[in-house]
Amino acid sequence: MDRFSETEGKLAHDPLTYNPAGFADETEGKMEQNPLMYSPRSAARATATGIPVVGDQGVAVLPGPLIVGTGPAGLACAARLTMGSVPYALLERDVCVASMWHRRTYRRLCLHLPKRYCQLPLMPFPRSYPTYPTRQQFLAYIDEYMRTFGIRPFFRQEVIAAEHNGEYWCVRTKDAIASPINDGGEESINLSAREYRSKWLIVATGENAQPVVPEIEGIHNFKGQVMHSSEYRSGETFQGKKVLVVGCGNSGMEVSLDLANHNVHTSIVVRDSGHVLPREIMGLSTFTLSLWLLMFLRVQIVDRILLLLAWFVLGNTARFGIPRPSMGPMELKKVCGKTPVLDVGTIAKIKSGDIKVFPAIQSFQEHGVEFIDGTIESFDVVILATGYKSNVPYWLKENEFFSQKDGFPRRPNEWKGKNGLYAVGFSRRGLLGVSMDATKIAEDIVQSYNDIYKL
Repeated sequence: MDRFSETEGKLAHDPLTYNPAGFADETEGKMEQNPLMYSPRSAARATATGIPVVGDQGVAVLPGPLIVGTGPAGLACAARLTMGSVPYALLERDVCVASMWHRRTYRRLCLHLPKRYCQLPLMPFPRSYPTYPTRQQFLAYIDEYMRTFGIRPFFRQEVIAAEHNGEYWCVRTKDAIASPINDGGEESINLSAREYRSKWLIVATGENAQPVVPEIEGIHNFKGQVMHSSEYRSGETFQGKKVLVVGCGNSGMEVSLDLANHNVHTSIVVRDSGHVLPREIMGLSTFTLSLWLLMFLRVQIVDRILLLLAWFVLGNTARFGIPRPSMGPMELKKVCGKTPVLDVGTIAKIKSGDIKVFPAIQSFQEHGVEFIDGTIESFDVVILATGYKSNVPYWLKENEFFSQKDGFPRRPNEWKGKNGLYAVGFSRRGLLGVSMDATKIAEDIVQSYNDIYKL
């Protein structure tokens, strides 16, 4: 893989921008002459904390912020802090970064938006990448991002509690360490506890920390296979079976499309109304078009234009079981945070009959499902594409900034709370929102850190 050297669009007006050619050793030693002229890796070496030294009582006091979560949000904050010469510790409960992308996504997944809206701070995607990078390409980009900025998380560190004691954020973790116990190569899991203390806590666990599995009447009596979409990888293993996908968001629609492409007998449950827009209109990204229109027109007018164009491309979705809400897609996103589905071929499969559409489920039976219209259909497999939720309420002992109900900041697009508490990846604006919030957070912490240490 190349070294992602195509960084012409490197935020030229950003004072922390690095020289992309400066990955070489020639930038070493220039910090004293010009603190802004150094490579990400030399900055990483200067700010790397290593595993904090733990005292007799199992407490590590950190000089810089503590970041919880190594998805794109946590990595973006780490990179920005590195370029601001602020040391940090980055905790991850799993054994890899971007664990959702690595372990809980289907193989055919591609970014839904053009790559320029999905890049992390300070490093664009390579020019060689397509407009909508694949899952594998995104993961390669993440790996290179970590190498470029010298990001070294502490894995298997699951946060079980975090609260402010008046001076520090006290974050308690448990970690599972595998160790061999005999010549047969078997392993034992040793659990140990650790406590970190920091003046700054960045919550980067995001919107999709935990799968949502709804309780549906009779589901435990169903004799077939029930799984969440986070466990789904490909339709290859379901050939010859009747599969019902519950949920018609982006994941549900794409899982259904993948199943149909593998000649699986596929059905999808559409419980409520929702907007489906083509991913592109006349070769132009629908997202790009909507952003451009919103620069000049009110959101209601933009919605009318988008819905008219969607009708020409997709037809009347209500005719095949997907009614539209009364509120337009952009206004609905703004008011409720509900993202419209960007169609990449599922609607065509529904029109052709390769995917059947059913209304909401009334109850499960031993070998099938009864729907609210009285229809009973047998199925071998049910895939719950019912989304994810924040896990913040389970471990963060704070209820002023974060809502205990949904685990999101109480005010939309809010990224800063009290006592050095920050939230990144909760804006419901995708990777673009992640980059924006990470930049704001890092700038705020860099200023605070420099004030404290008089740098």
